[in-house]
Amino acid sequence: MLDVTPLTEGWTLRHEGAALPAAVPGCVHTDLLAAGVIADPFLGRNETEVAWVGRRDWTYDVALPATSGHEQTDLVFDGLDTAAQIRLDGRLLGSVRNMHRSYRFDVTGLGGPLSVHFTSAYGAAEAVRDRLGERPNAYPEPFQYLRKMACSFGWDWGPTLVTAGIWRPVRLEHWSTARIARVRPLVTVERGVGRVELAVDVERTRVEAGLTVEARSGGVRASGTIDGTSGTVLLEIPDPELWWPRGYGEQRLYDVELTLSDAHGPLDAWHRRIGFRTLELDRRADAHGSGFTFVVNGVRLFARGVNWIPDDALPSRITRERYRHRLRQAAAAGVDLVRVWGGGIYESEDFYDACDELGLMVWQDFPFACAAYPEEQPLRGEVEAEARENVVRLMPHPSLVLWNGNNENLWGFRDWDWERRLAGDSWGEGYYLGLLPRVVAELDPTRPYAAGSPWSGSWDHHPNDPAHGTHHSWEVWNRTDYADYRRHVPRFVAEFGWQAPPAYATLRRALPGETLASDSPGMLHHQKADDGNGKLERGLARHFPAPEGDFDRWHYLNQVNQARAVAAGIEHWRAHWPVCTGTVLWQLNDCWPVTSWAAIDGDGRAKPLYHELRRLYADRLLTLLPRPGGLVLAAVNQSAQPWRGTLRLRRMSVEGVTTGETTLGLSAAARAVGEVPVPPELRPAGPKEFLVADSDGLRALHFPVPDREVPYPRPRFDVTVTPGAVAVTAHTLVRDLLLQADRLDPAAEADTGLVTLLPGERVTIGVRGWETLDERAETAARSALYCVEPTR
Repeated sequence: MLDVTPLTEGWTLRHEGAALPAAVPGCVHTDLLAAGVIADPFLGRNETEVAWVGRRDWTYDVALPATSGHEQTDLVFDGLDTAAQIRLDGRLLGSVRNMHRSYRFDVTGLGGPLSVHFTSAYGAAEAVRDRLGERPNAYPEPFQYLRKMACSFGWDWGPTLVTAGIWRPVRLEHWSTARIARVRPLVTVERGVGRVELAVDVERTRVEAGLTVEARSGGVRASGTIDGTSGTVLLEIPDPELWWPRGYGEQRLYDVELTLSDAHGPLDAWHRRIGFRTLELDRRADAHGSGFTFVVNGVRLFARGVNWIPDDALPSRITRERYRHRLRQAAAAGVDLVRVWGGGIYESEDFYDACDELGLMVWQDFPFACAAYPEEQPLRGEVEAEARENVVRLMPHPSLVLWNGNNENLWGFRDWDWERRLAGDSWGEGYYLGLLPRVVAELDPTRPYAAGSPWSGSWDHHPNDPAHGTHHSWEVWNRTDYADYRRHVPRFVAEFGWQAPPAYATLRRALPGETLASDSPGMLHHQKADDGNGKLERGLARHFPAPEGDFDRWHYLNQVNQARAVAAGIEHWRAHWPVCTGTVLWQLNDCWPVTSWAAIDGDGRAKPLYHELRRLYADRLLTLLPRPGGLVLAAVNQSAQPWRGTLRLRRMSVEGVTTGETTLGLSAAARAVGEVPVPPELRPAGPKEFLVADSDGLRALHFPVPDREVPYPRPRFDVTVTPGAVAVTAHTLVRDLLLQADRLDPAAEADTGLVTLLPGERVTIGVRGWETLDERAETAARSALYCVEPTR
């Protein structure tokens, strides 16, 4: 059988004439950090102090053993970041220039010093740019000239940390006669039978050897022969249990095992987990334009999605446990779709395994984002090689539901003055409308392909036309108020979002010793968006008076505003199902501590937005929405059961007096939206009144004017602390109460986000990680509680 020797020990990194210990997998930044050569680039403004790292060449060394009892030994790199030469005992094995693919070198009978010399990614990219000519992009960095994680070069939420290194595992593979080079599983369900067609490619040392393959799954076996270097095995499993997205059914997974043998016995084996499900992307034209609806196992879905960026700016640090924790957080928030954004990477198997198990559908971008990409060599061949490898690598995963060509490049060509500046130069259209759909159709015809996001389906419509295909909604954040989300009903909202600062404890760790202020040097450095603070301030001013000089209020109110903004969009769009068929929030996570659009900050702490997502993405959602004909209560029911209940409507004064009340019937069919017009006599009249809707433990609120115009009473409430909980009892209206548990202890977490209490109501907030229970506990808890206060 094939024998594997991991190469994880004994590596060194050359630096200033010294050999520093190196971790493999890893990168130059993590090795220099471990050796004390550089300071943590995530803290303060250290990012700028380590910029030199990305401008230098680096070399990794190890001693390679030469002994093996097999006919062939291969040196296999799962990932090299990015432009490198590999030499063994002075002999050049090969040159590479793509972070997104693996490499294999025949080292049979060889041994001695192995070196991997990385050229600066800047130098490699700039050399291609000089040869092929300048192309426009959204940032002043040359990321589109090298097949490397684009956001290594910085983004509007990420640091500029241009990495290099052996970022994925490396090993020696020893084998004889033949090995399995590739298995391409086509998994389908037809008339109640699960079909697994395994296309097997092998590499041989002996052409004359007779080879067979045997496959096993679900108690079924099948075998076949290898003709030359390829063969096919078909497994048919009767009545397979189906894999469903989270919330629609179970995530049944089947082990598939394949063994390659010759007359003397097994030579190599392959194992993956698969799932049986049918998949369609309905893009048909209708009365509203053309849709974009995922249909899994015959069920049409409203996708409750989040955009995913690399979870660390130094991605070699992301562990299997970290992937699972972050994705469990997504699932716990009601998310059922994760879009792997195109400025990052094809994630590791650990990511997709977790999505399979959690029922999180994966929308996979090919790594192209916000730039015009040359289509000439040396890039074109690399693009095809990486696409072919990763399509086959990821296609066993039932969670994978879409291949997407790029992020915003088709839109950029039309709207960002690229067409004029390019003057006929290539820019990537040939990838998105030619090469990539051809590769997907050839290798993975079981899945849909989209040319980009946003994309209307053809050049007949504007690429970001909300009536056709996918839409990115950024005008609201950039220029207007979040109430403007209600002005349009896109068919599928693939990006939208609103910024907020990270948790207080995250800022304290990231900016040690700094007096925090919205415009302090560290805060501004950890705000990467163009005019980001200006947009925060203008967005806040539309709803709240400016918290002049009060950082704690600024911090709290911006987190409230983020949650309110996202709620305004999702409530409106979900209420327009089935015209709108999905929302994909920008973004779930951060890659370092930063003010951004994320729901979970760079230290893994949940912002109030995360808790709000749990309400917004629940199977059942109540929302009060202004419509041209008046106020409407929408009951959004994404569950498989009809929703029938009693709706209590109360018009109340801000002093807590009920000024009108009625009880109505509420009904929403399964996977449907029910609407109840609010009687005119219950609509709030002026800034002193608001509307409360309650049904089946769910609540919706409607205030007719912005908070800055509401004459809130000064909030009064009691606080009681018990082990693991903080209880708050309101004596007045308490709007958007928030316990910032990390102010009690950096390790503390609250299980509840923003909550509005009417007079006499009580909420118990669970707290983990705060063990201090003494006479000061109530005072500490009260100091960590924030709510909307009356205008001063």
